[in-house]
Amino acid sequence: MNPLLLVMIVFAAAFTQSFTGFGLSLVAMPLLTRMVSIRTASAFLSPVAITAQALLLLRYRQTVNLRAIGPLLTTSWIGVWLGIVGLQHVHEGIVTALLGIVIVGYALYALFTPRLPEIKDRRWAYLFGFLGGILSGAYNASGPPVVIYGTCRHWEPIEFKSNLQVFFLFNTFLVNVIRILNRDYTAQTLQGYFIVLPALVIGLLAGSSLDRWLNPTVFRKIVLWLLIALGVQLIF
Repeated sequence: MNPLLLVMIVFAAAFTQSFTGFGLSLVAMPLLTRMVSIRTASAFLSPVAITAQALLLLRYRQTVNLRAIGPLLTTSWIGVWLGIVGLQHVHEGIVTALLGIVIVGYALYALFTPRLPEIKDRRWAYLFGFLGGILSGAYNASGPPVVIYGTCRHWEPIEFKSNLQVFFLFNTFLVNVIRILNRDYTAQTLQGYFIVLPALVIGLLAGSSLDRWLNPTVFRKIVLWLLIALGVQLIF
């Protein structure tokens, strides 16, 4: 893996995550798969993601609503395991195309923000948590189902970000534990992690401090259109 490209990708993904509240894996995964296999990209991104989520949770920890995300977490661990198993046993072309579909689908949803029905029954959280776990295990990208669930539950913006970080952190922790037990991490993976760690921290700090200078709405739309382009490339 080219160290300079790794640093640039992680910085861009971390900046996007910190600035908009989403995008670390959605930005990084399609770019990394242009350099390495999707399995290698997913393994490399797991320790990067858990570091970013732990740092961001420190920022939003006071507004976490554990009662709201508890049902999501109870089924997500099953999805995490299934996602990792699927990544290992399903043909790489299929897994890559599915990642493209997830990215394009979420980007279109976020761009056009269709009016979704309100979810009043909290039992729906078990389904959305399970789906988020699958995406986390396969791609480190558990966000789309939980974002849709939080929108339908009318979470407040600040609660939205903090709840997402807890869900992300829980799922990515499980992913890392399973990968360690499976011995998925190689010396090259860990070396790449330490190479990009400064870029990750700088990207998170830059994203949280530049919101007063950049228009978040415009930046978010640019990122989403780029995600659509990247997702279409993965599909085809």
